[in-house]
Amino acid sequence: MRIGCPKEIKPQEFRVGVTPDAAREAVGHGHEVLIETGAGAGAGFTDEDYVRAGARIVPTAEEVFAEAEMIVKVKEPQPAERRRLREGQVLFTYLHLAPDPEQTRDLIASGVTAIAYETVTDKTGGLPLLAPMSEVAGKLAPQVGAWTLQKANGGRGVLMGGVPGVAPARVVVIGGGVVGTHAARVAAGMGADVTVLDRSLPRLRYLDDVFGRDFRTVYASAAATAELVAGADLVIGAVLIPGAAAPKLVSRAQLSTMKPGAAIVDVAIDQGGCFETSRPTTHQDPIYEVDGILHYCVANMPGAVARTSTIALGNATMPFMLALADKGWKKACEDDPHLLNGLNVHRGKLTCYAVGKALGIDVLSPQLALKL
Repeated sequence: MRIGCPKEIKPQEFRVGVTPDAAREAVGHGHEVLIETGAGAGAGFTDEDYVRAGARIVPTAEEVFAEAEMIVKVKEPQPAERRRLREGQVLFTYLHLAPDPEQTRDLIASGVTAIAYETVTDKTGGLPLLAPMSEVAGKLAPQVGAWTLQKANGGRGVLMGGVPGVAPARVVVIGGGVVGTHAARVAAGMGADVTVLDRSLPRLRYLDDVFGRDFRTVYASAAATAELVAGADLVIGAVLIPGAAAPKLVSRAQLSTMKPGAAIVDVAIDQGGCFETSRPTTHQDPIYEVDGILHYCVANMPGAVARTSTIALGNATMPFMLALADKGWKKACEDDPHLLNGLNVHRGKLTCYAVGKALGIDVLSPQLALKL
């Protein structure tokens, strides 16, 4: 198979979909790998690194899209990229379609077969291609939250860990999954007073057993959430419903109960955000203010640490990319129902139930899509 990797064009996105190691593995399996010139530069990989791995450097994205049978990326294809997709081509990347009807319509119209990293599953019910970026985003959230809280950035001027005689920042993490756990660990490591909210009692028990001395856990009832948000210096939104739009858990009315200059970091912004007042921002302009509360809603947080993120993502995606290339997408998905769960669009049909429910679009089951 001819595998193509274009340079990411989303603002301040420095990751790359195929690492030199992944390219070497694919070439070793008998496939051809096309890399747009400069695609790996943001993550510290040169064109020469790819050439040594056996890949071919291509001067433009247009040529990558025109020649490749499978496109491997990091972020969802931007409008210019979507116009280059064609029927029968495989797209393997993050899509996050639920809050993005325009992208969804374009992918359906293109006839492409689109497999989304974020809905591929594993035997334990986890999301193996989302997990590494969730870990990165979770660890970054307290770091960027601490920065947002600085007075020069419009925040309350509160130090996360406090100092002797001065209380630390109060941090509330909404969601106790991968993102929330890593966010809580890092915030607690910075010395903050941390509380994690979740609605799963088994998850709360797990967190309490493993991290009980580091942070508190509270069942996420509406009343408990409202009370803790009102007293927080920093609230981190870390809620995920696989493939679906994130639920709005903090309303605009609740902002008036928060301390002026408090900060919100919405890690769920890729799926629409879990605060009513959230809207996507960029690394170049990451913060905005609503009713005196600072919002950090960068939609590609792991892109800030592009080398770490690229290598971590490449380690996770490589086996799936090789399976798709070795067997073809149909056989690979027939053999692996967890990879089949990643199928979101095929030949003009939406094949992800959660996206269809969010956007009001009819859905064809992935199993039936295999027969098209």
